Amino acid sequence: MFNDAKRKTKLFLMTLTCAAATASAAQPDVTADVSANAKAAVDAAIAPLRAQYSIPGVAVAITVNGKHAFYNYGVASKATGAPVDNQTLFEIGSFTKTVTATLACYAQTSGKLSFTAPASQYVSALRGSEFDHVSVLNLGTHTSGLPLFVPDGIANDAQMTAWFRNWQAPAPIGTQRVYSNLGIGLLGRAAAQSLGEPFRDAVQQHLLPAFGMTHTWLDVPASSMPRYAQGYDKHDAPVRMHAGVLADEAYGLRSTTGDLVRYLDANMGLAPLAEPWQRAVACTHTGYYTAGLFTQDLVWEQYPWPVALQTLKRGNSPDTILKGMPAQALTPPLPPQAQALLNKTGSTNGFSTYAAFIPARKIGVVILANKAYPNEARVSAAYAILDALANTKR
Repeated sequence: MFNDAKRKTKLFLMTLTCAAATASAAQPDVTADVSANAKAAVDAAIAPLRAQYSIPGVAVAITVNGKHAFYNYGVASKATGAPVDNQTLFEIGSFTKTVTATLACYAQTSGKLSFTAPASQYVSALRGSEFDHVSVLNLGTHTSGLPLFVPDGIANDAQMTAWFRNWQAPAPIGTQRVYSNLGIGLLGRAAAQSLGEPFRDAVQQHLLPAFGMTHTWLDVPASSMPRYAQGYDKHDAPVRMHAGVLADEAYGLRSTTGDLVRYLDANMGLAPLAEPWQRAVACTHTGYYTAGLFTQDLVWEQYPWPVALQTLKRGNSPDTILKGMPAQALTPPLPPQAQALLNKTGSTNGFSTYAAFIPARKIGVVILANKAYPNEARVSAAYAILDALANTKR
């Protein structure tokens, strides 16, 4: 039985080396055999999503031991009928935060940024404010007390800075986990300041090239605009993101399944990275707080593997995002765990993202869609795919 399982796993990995599959209604990018188990699992997970939520297009990538397969469904635009493929650009929303965390960890492991220092040490305009007491780590773990959204009426950095200077933490800092675009926005700015360059330059000129992410953008160049999917809101109206204050740091990236599955590989040690960036990745997987059902790493949310589907759905529910919860600092911090599932959602008004990976199993999945739909549905689909991959590897 053991030898038979090894043979099946070997065959499965061989098919993933060159596989790129699509739904039956779409034209395949590459003619290749695809593992029946993997394709069946992805098809079964995605078909109900598209039907229930009327999603025009979905792109899925899986990775197993660094071998990839791509599954593309539907269209990037209902107006043009252009099919989704591996290079279709999607808005990835708050999945951007994991990139911001990686930059912050790069600055920290390079000795430029201290997680224990107050945020105001790096964002000088906030000296003499509450941010003299909010640490850089508080920003990166959603334990600063800052709210989720930029307040209404704030349209530029000067207005944002004035609001920050007047802000008072609603609870003792470090005691509540409150998911926050503002906190990660400030984390990105503190990291960039410590590195001595604008955030955009640090990401686009250094981080993305280091990860081999050649089709990921804060500003989509004209040459790549034809690959930029049209997003659709919950009423099926076409919509794309309007950049706002702190958008770059919190939710502003556009990317492809090709780039993001490579990013997952790098997070599992399966893609080559220069040593400073490898240390940065490990830093983002360090557990700093327990919060509800999961361990809060630097942006990534971590669960012991195996984890029940209902636990994962509750951990990614709207209540978890929109409502605060008690947080307990881990002293000392929890080192990166192999037997864990790390995940992150991302949303804009017209796009939805979910990615998860399990380092010990060396498997991961990315699901991108050009319509907003619930986190719990994304989690269920990804869980079914990961479960199929994990069972195949046994």
